[in-house]
Amino acid sequence: MSPQPRVVALGGGHGLAASLSALRHLTTRLTAIVTVADDGGSSGRLRREFDILPPGDLRMALAALCGDDDIERLWADVLQSRFPGDGPLGGHSIGNLLIAGLWQQLPDPVDGLDMVAALLQVKGRVLPMSTVPLVIEADMVGADARSPDELTHVVGQEAVALAKGEIVDVRLTPDQPPAAPEAVEAIGQADFVVLGPGSWFSSVLPHLLVPGLCAAIVETPAKRILTMNLVPSSDETYGYTPSRHLEVLAEHAPSLRLDYVIVDPSFAAGDRHLAKYASSLGAEVVVEDVRARDGTARHDEYKLASIYAQVMGL
Repeated sequence: MSPQPRVVALGGGHGLAASLSALRHLTTRLTAIVTVADDGGSSGRLRREFDILPPGDLRMALAALCGDDDIERLWADVLQSRFPGDGPLGGHSIGNLLIAGLWQQLPDPVDGLDMVAALLQVKGRVLPMSTVPLVIEADMVGADARSPDELTHVVGQEAVALAKGEIVDVRLTPDQPPAAPEAVEAIGQADFVVLGPGSWFSSVLPHLLVPGLCAAIVETPAKRILTMNLVPSSDETYGYTPSRHLEVLAEHAPSLRLDYVIVDPSFAAGDRHLAKYASSLGAEVVVEDVRARDGTARHDEYKLASIYAQVMGL
């Protein structure tokens, strides 16, 4: 029997959790590389108070990689659960506090994440994309209804995700952030690299804005798989076709090449330019049903796992 493939999945939030939930059915040689720009909710509070990486997206990735037996799924639920009320702990997730607490004891955040993974018997590894907390900044048109043609400067992941208007440029502060060495190493050793789904400007693109990480993605011998969202988001990419999503990637990482673009038929329908845009990036378009059976805009982990297995030749 051939060994399980080494797979790296990049993203953040619910999008990364969707790809990880699918990929863990195919391999245990799985590494999640997670955005560290979240500044809202529990993560934002902990980030500001302790000057640490925001733990929320890292926590979600760890929960997605918990195993399937009753104890392991219970741990996943505990990680995700939040304290109620308006007191000092209100709104904090138990997983965020666990990660933040370990980071107070260990000088390297990766060591803390590895300890949580060992405690939870996680099937894979979770890494931050950078070793420092990042700030997402964007220039938008139409964000100010009083001056719809003027550029508006928006700061912070939460603000970018919720701002109304068209994003014309996005960047990170600091503008040359260091990539986590373990993340760069994992990408270089991978058989497959999976990017997306997720919020395009605040979860997917940031990986391409960290120079060391982008270079690793461009130079890796691994096959690169892009998983498209099921629908354009109501804020960051409102009205975007799949082709426009690919165009944005190419604008921010001109050297990026892909091997496969996975897109649900409901989103691909009517996009006459999708094959051409994908081909310009070197990719084959794989149009397959990956939507949850209840019809909501969520990926079905088993359908997505089947498509990943197909393109990976498993």
